Amino acid sequence: MQNLVNDATGKKNYVFIDAIRGVAMMSIVAEHSVAFNVTDIPFGSTKYWVYISLIQITKFGTVAFFLLAGFLIGEKFADYSPSQYLKRRISTTFGPWLFWSLVYVLGAVINLRIKARIYHDNEFNAHNIIEQFRITYLYTSYWFIINFLISITILLIFRKHLYSLILGGTLLLCTLFYAVDIHFEWIDPRHTTAILGFVFFLWLGAQLRKHWDHIEKQAAKVPYVVLISLAILTFGASLYEMTELRGHSIDPFNTLRISNIFFSLVVFALLLRIKNYKFINSLKPRQTTYGIYLIHYILLVYLFPELLMHLNLNLNTPSIPLFVAYKVVTFATLYTLTLGLVLLIGKTKAKKLVGN
Repeated sequence: MQNLVNDATGKKNYVFIDAIRGVAMMSIVAEHSVAFNVTDIPFGSTKYWVYISLIQITKFGTVAFFLLAGFLIGEKFADYSPSQYLKRRISTTFGPWLFWSLVYVLGAVINLRIKARIYHDNEFNAHNIIEQFRITYLYTSYWFIINFLISITILLIFRKHLYSLILGGTLLLCTLFYAVDIHFEWIDPRHTTAILGFVFFLWLGAQLRKHWDHIEKQAAKVPYVVLISLAILTFGASLYEMTELRGHSIDPFNTLRISNIFFSLVVFALLLRIKNYKFINSLKPRQTTYGIYLIHYILLVYLFPELLMHLNLNLNTPSIPLFVAYKVVTFATLYTLTLGLVLLIGKTKAKKLVGN
């Protein structure tokens, strides 16, 4: 997302950062598309394994965004005071996020009102309206900006120690606490409320940038077969942890599962190794990624159910090939519609609403 991982053209041009940003955003849209409107797939069935495999393939995007932000953050900390940096971040990021998140809340309140009129269930009241705000900012995709700004603030507080291994180790312990809490649920285990869960990845991205010349040379020597093998291994471990969490965890697909952390890091390393993404760059990820993040969830939640209603399709009953095809089409349609809308808004006076 441009506003999250890039302030302006850096002192050194890292073209691949834009491409990986685009891939990461695609993975997030794909994850939401796969999970959309699926409620009752029998545990252990072939379709269950296909479903959780599709979910897991897409689970690297959030960690990737924090790594990318950390990668580009070091010079910004040096160029601006903490207050200047936060003011700059908030002025370019917070406004568009607030606008679109309120659009989402408005959609939720309208839905609540429509259902109350249809079913006469008296659910349209102040308590439930307030609840829509809580759900939106804690448990939908709009959680990210809150967590991101808090994470940035924490690093700003300790910016003099940005490259300290002690700071990194402390932040890693915080992340590992959330990874363990997923299994025991001492506190709310969902990654959307893990306030200290992602700061480590910002710190790790900063270390990557600091040592990039050396890391880039060494990474070029790693055979693709090694990275692909590690991706397959961590993918399998992630599926295993998902199944272990099912039944006693409120969030078995949690991004901060220890297996998914390793999976995300390996996929990120693989993306760094590839580096050349001509097709992705043609989609203008620098200009469009933040807007896609802001808008795609609104279309998925409020537009796509209306489309599905006319298809008369129960996603829990079709064959596996049809199920997979439907999810692929959902992703492709959602991404294309959102990309087109963002590009269109970007050509108008309202372009600031998509981060341009």
